[in-house]
Amino acid sequence: MRQWQVVAGALVMMGLAGCESLQNMADNFPGMSSEGAIESAPQEATVRREVPFPADTYAALPKTGTASIKGRLAYQLTSGQTVYGDHEKVSIAPATEYSAEAADKALAGQRVEPADPRAQAYTHMTTTDANGYFTATGIPAGTFYVAGTMALPNGQGRSPFILKQVRVKEGGSTSVDLSR
Repeated sequence: MRQWQVVAGALVMMGLAGCESLQNMADNFPGMSSEGAIESAPQEATVRREVPFPADTYAALPKTGTASIKGRLAYQLTSGQTVYGDHEKVSIAPATEYSAEAADKALAGQRVEPADPRAQAYTHMTTTDANGYFTATGIPAGTFYVAGTMALPNGQGRSPFILKQVRVKEGGSTSVDLSR
């Protein structure tokens, strides 16, 4: 896998999660510093966001709630073998016009500039267990982008960015198959 694919995945997670999660991304993406700089990566132009941060939209969103989102992070190799995220970060961001733009661009392989730091307060991060399972609690009711990427076996790099959209009701629990 090319380093730019790792960069694209990391940047979309930062774009969805907000800048405070840079240290989390640095922990999971080799070659990325905690400041978000990519070391030894080809210099690729960052795509600017066209949608401005909608402060009023985010201000109207609750930051916490009583719902939960659970699932499993998995990727199928070209050999047909399925691998599971082992202690990988999963980002859960509210689905807004702002986060949708970042998701669309990243899934198109573009390197998106980091999100406005104010978006981080609305994003939930969780970590998979050794078998790729994750659970996030304290989620408010609404529609969310659930995103992750994982290390591939034998030093093959990282999986492509995996993103799914889910809706959860207050007090409810939603399962997501975060696989590709």
